[in-house]
Amino acid sequence: MIFESHAHYDDEAFDEDREELLDNLKKKGIEYVINVGASIKTTRNTIALTQKYPFIYGAAGVHPSDTAELNEENFAWLKEQCSLPKIVAVGEIGLDYYWDEPDRQIQKEWFDRQLQMAREVRLPVVIHSRDAAKDTVDMMRAAKAEEIGGVIHCFSYTKETAREFLDMDFSFGIGGVITFNNAKKLKEAVEYIPMDKILLETDSPYLAPVPYRGKRNTSLNIPFIAEKIAELKGITYEEVVNITSQNAKRLFQINKKYGE
Repeated sequence: MIFESHAHYDDEAFDEDREELLDNLKKKGIEYVINVGASIKTTRNTIALTQKYPFIYGAAGVHPSDTAELNEENFAWLKEQCSLPKIVAVGEIGLDYYWDEPDRQIQKEWFDRQLQMAREVRLPVVIHSRDAAKDTVDMMRAAKAEEIGGVIHCFSYTKETAREFLDMDFSFGIGGVITFNNAKKLKEAVEYIPMDKILLETDSPYLAPVPYRGKRNTSLNIPFIAEKIAELKGITYEEVVNITSQNAKRLFQINKKYGE
């Protein structure tokens, strides 16, 4: 059974068929889904999904592109949600320098605040880092992120940068980009990263793998990702699915917390 470690099923892209799609996931071999918050609103939506679907767990956090909305009041609310039984991570948090807004200093302030929050509530972090490798590594080192733990979502950097995150004992979310023809550096990194540090993810509805690139993504596309990883690692598809599922259960403490 597949563990989908990063999706956004509260996204409006699923408004027309969300219930039908989610009802079908378990029948199609998806055992668990982590639905990830990216703002105060989407964290609320994530909590609602975890309450409705037994196999959906959640991450509570604010994406760097939405950090301008944070203030002391809603940050306190965010921290409170981390005590909910099915919230298993803080995220997605981090740095995104692809866009000019919000200001990088704002992003850095709330990245650090959310890292410290994760430490206080004893949850792993789901980190988003785009065009910001050095600052992400530097801030994680300063915050002693190796004591917090977590996953670099949608990892897209080189194997040299992967080494930096491995030194902090972080895992890596690998999604549809691994199937793209132009993803040479990512493929080299995945060959380098140990299997016990890899999680399967889609970032649904974004980043659909080949042959559905450019279309709406869902967890049903994970087999294309797992097959590519199996090819790169020289192991079977079943091994990839089983190892990554155990990795995710261990990181998010699913068995430990919920006795499953």
